[in-house]
Amino acid sequence: MSDLLKKAISLGWGLTIVSKEKVESLVDDLVKRGELAPSESKQLVERLIDRGAEEQNRFKELVNEQVKSVLQTMGLASAKEVEELTRRVAELEIKLAELQQP
Repeated sequence: MSDLLKKAISLGWGLTIVSKEKVESLVDDLVKRGELAPSESKQLVERLIDRGAEEQNRFKELVNEQVKSVLQTMGLASAKEVEELTRRVAELEIKLAELQQP
């Protein structure tokens, strides 16, 4: 995997994965500064965590799509295709062994 792709993935994960504790800490700071009512803090934490999970899923989908696209462009077989070919080779080996028996 190229260095650039690794850095992009790391950056994406860094932007989408924030620990629940960090979110709670940030929201607590908002409450302490009077920018958020204490009664709204739990709901905001939940919304931010949900949003982070959504962004994480979107990022995973984007990376998967890009990897598939690159593999197709390079003409590489997918794991499913390799598995199918392996199965077919095993079947042919069995048939060949049967034909070679006296």
